[in-house]
Amino acid sequence: MPDFHAELESRLIRYAAIDSQSSDDSSASPSTEIQFKILRLLETELSDIGAADVTLTPYGTVLATIPGTAPGPTIGLLAHVDTAPQFNATGVKPRVIRGYNGGAISFPDDATQTLSPDQHPYLASKQGHDIITASGLTLLGADDKAGVAILMTAARHLLANPEIPRPTLRLAFTPDEEIGRGVHPDLPKDLKADFAYTFDGGAVGEIEYESFSADGAVVTIKGVSIHPGLAKDKLVNAIHLAAKIIQTLPQVTMTPETTDGREGFIHATDMTGGSSEMTLKFILRDFEREGLAAKGALLQQVCAAVAATEPRAEITCTIRPQYRNMRYWLEKDMTPVELARTAARSLGIEPVSVPIRGGTDGSRLTEMGIPCPNLFTGMQNIHGPLEWVSVQDMGQATEFCLALVQQAAKP
Repeated sequence: MPDFHAELESRLIRYAAIDSQSSDDSSASPSTEIQFKILRLLETELSDIGAADVTLTPYGTVLATIPGTAPGPTIGLLAHVDTAPQFNATGVKPRVIRGYNGGAISFPDDATQTLSPDQHPYLASKQGHDIITASGLTLLGADDKAGVAILMTAARHLLANPEIPRPTLRLAFTPDEEIGRGVHPDLPKDLKADFAYTFDGGAVGEIEYESFSADGAVVTIKGVSIHPGLAKDKLVNAIHLAAKIIQTLPQVTMTPETTDGREGFIHATDMTGGSSEMTLKFILRDFEREGLAAKGALLQQVCAAVAATEPRAEITCTIRPQYRNMRYWLEKDMTPVELARTAARSLGIEPVSVPIRGGTDGSRLTEMGIPCPNLFTGMQNIHGPLEWVSVQDMGQATEFCLALVQQAAKP
C-alpha cells in the first residue's frame, strides 16, 4: 500500500486554512457564502484528477463519480466541508508536530492552552505520529476536513490506478452538516447510491451505526419595556424570565456536561437579546424517540410554568426535527456495516461500534432511504481549540476506504 501521509497532510492543512463555518441563523443553502470557497476548490480538484460527472449542485453539494471497474453496488462516500459554529473558526493556522514525543502539547497563540495525554488518553497512544493541531485561537476543522482529505486522496489513487477493482463510487461533499442541514431533500436522488458511508468519525476502528436522535428548539420571550425610572409594577424583564427557564431545567441530570453513554440531554446553545425580548436556543438529544419527545415536552412545560408566573409576558417554544437515530433503519439490514467490518479486519483493524453522542449526515441520509454508517478518520477533541488529528490515523482511514471499495467488488 502506498504511503499517503504527505498527501493527506498537505490536503488537510490546505483545506483547514479555508474558513467554512456554517450558521444556524441563515436559511440559505449553504447557510454561509464562505463555504463556497472550499466547495469550488473541491469541484476543481475533482475535475483535475479525472473524476466524472463533477457537479456543484444549487444546494451547495459537490458530487462526482469514480467509474467502477468491477460489478457491485453503487456506493456513496461522503464528508462535510463546514466547520462548527460553536467556536472560532476564522483564521485557522494548522501546524504539524512531527514525531510526537508523548508529552504535553502547547499552543503558540494561546499559552494557557495545553493538550496533555494525561487528560486525553488516545493522544498517549500516538507517540511517534505526526500530529496536526491549530494554533490555540481556533478549532482545527479536522471535523470534517480530515474526511474530505481522506476521500480526495483515495479518489485520486483510485482514478490513477484503474486496475484496482471497485464498483461505481459516488462522492459527495456537503455543507451545513454541523447545523443538521447537510442532507438536502434532493441529495438521495442525486447521489444515486445503493448505500453510503460518511467519513466523519473519530478513533481508528470506529464503525458507527447508531446516533442520537435530535431536535432543535427556539424559545422566544417578549417582556414589557418601559423606562426603568417608571418601571414600578409595569416592567417585565425578559432577561429575568430567560434566567428562570434555564434555572428551572434540570442542571444535574440532563445537560451535556453531566451525561454520557446512552443518556440524552437538553443543551442551551445560545442566549441573545435584552430586557424587552430574549431568544434562547436549545438542542435536544436522545437515542430513543420516546426520550427525545419527553425532553421536548419538558422544555415546553418549563416555558409554560415560567409564563404562568408572569401573564403579561409572551413566551413561545418552537421545536423542529433535525435527524433520527440511524440504527432504526440500519439494524434491519446490516450489510453496509458488515462490509465495513470485513474491510477493517482485512487490514488488521478491529472494528468498534459504539453509539455516537452526536449525528452525521448519515443519520439523515439513512432516514431518507440510503443506509449510511459512519467511519473513522482519526479526528479528536472536535469543536474546540484542542482539536487534533494524527496523519498516520488518516493514513489508516485512507487504506480502509480503499479496502472497503475493493471488498464491495468481490462476488
